[in-house]
Amino acid sequence: MKEKELERLINLKQIEKELYEKGFQHICGIDEAGRGPLAGPVVVAGVIMPKDSMIEGVNDSKKVSEKKREKLYDLIIEEAISYSVAVIGQDIIDDINILNATKQGVTQVVEGLDVKPDLIIVDALTNINTKGIQYESIIKGDAKCYNIAAASIIAKVTRDRIIRQWDEIYPQYGFAAHKGYGTARHIAAIKEYGLCPIHRKSFTKNFV
Repeated sequence: MKEKELERLINLKQIEKELYEKGFQHICGIDEAGRGPLAGPVVVAGVIMPKDSMIEGVNDSKKVSEKKREKLYDLIIEEAISYSVAVIGQDIIDDINILNATKQGVTQVVEGLDVKPDLIIVDALTNINTKGIQYESIIKGDAKCYNIAAASIIAKVTRDRIIRQWDEIYPQYGFAAHKGYGTARHIAAIKEYGLCPIHRKSFTKNFV
């Protein structure tokens, strides 16, 4: 590993280092992918990485290429002490709104971990039900904390794989390219073909 990358990872683990020094053992990072798109689920992931984990390239998923994320996904899952994923579909998002759907996903992720963390660190969410486990909300946590960055990659890769499957069923919308986000091409396709079953009705009112 190059010195610059090692230095970056050490910086990315600084907040966790301070938490380990306070006596926390199993720190679970939680993040989501897909709060903003017009279609598809929001995916929430949680991961407890070993204290000494240093996977080269782990970063906020938005700063990592799709190809690299796929490789990192496998490395993270292989090394994780425990991980959990929740997929909250568009119908629930329409029913309870995206913020509450994301919070529901966080609770499901906590319930799905087979190792109970003694602390949860989460990207910018508050007022969440973590089943009695202490949590800290960190603004831009996916760019500041190693465990949250690892969770962001799991969430993003999981969601992208789901969307690519939908692209095969509804190729006219171009989901594989934009992943359900509101690009000009996607909005034009909605106007031409109407909505398909994975569109979020609450997000697409202006286009139909």
